[in-house]
Amino acid sequence: MPTYDYCCEANGAVVEVRHRMSEQVNTWGELCALAGIDAGEIPQDVPVKKLITGGQVVRRSSLGDAAAPACSSGPCCGGDCAG
Repeated sequence: MPTYDYCCEANGAVVEVRHRMSEQVNTWGELCALAGIDAGEIPQDVPVKKLITGGQVVRRSSLGDAAAPACSSGPCCGGDCAG
């Protein structure tokens, strides 16, 4: 199953999850449930955005430094979030 990175538009967190290509993840609550993490204080209906990975199966751990670069609006998902 491929891995996908998603960026939360509210907190700038980037979360890597595995799911079927036909499956869609649209909200922070859906992403947290799929990743098995606590949603914290972020409302579960906050939108998340799937990051483009070039169509390959890429694991964040294989990229070396797993921290995403900052975009113009602050720490984010490499400038791919609406900011």
